[in-house]
Amino acid sequence: MNNVTDSQVLGDLLDQIPPDERIDSVLTDGAYDKKYCRQVISDRQAHAVIPSRKNATPWKDKKLRSLERNELLKTVKCLARKIWKKWSGYHRRSLVETKMHCIKLLGDKLSARNFDSQVNKIRARIAVLNRFTALGRPHTQVVTEI
Repeated sequence: MNNVTDSQVLGDLLDQIPPDERIDSVLTDGAYDKKYCRQVISDRQAHAVIPSRKNATPWKDKKLRSLERNELLKTVKCLARKIWKKWSGYHRRSLVETKMHCIKLLGDKLSARNFDSQVNKIRARIAVLNRFTALGRPHTQVVTEI
């Protein structure tokens, strides 16, 4: 669907996670810096880790999501964006983005038509990536003195 933005489907994405499964935090890019997104995340009792847009201004309403975002604006202004990203753990999002890019390098289209087959193809791609990652990881071994 080319007429729907990522931020518009955030609620649908979070709804795929069972309601009884706890979500600690949701890390997104600045395109999700919207009241709707922060509310959807808050409804799941999760912490929103969303950088404000560079030209962001404080929100006027007094809802918790707005107060938290306004505090974020003050923090970024005082500390700088780079420090906020380290402090908030935002850099973890880039690790996920990198892994998704690797999955897409194995082919960004799914030729299977039914959903179960598509899921199996994605699982196979992930298994291949995990195997390659494991091959490149060093194995450390504790050496004890005799």
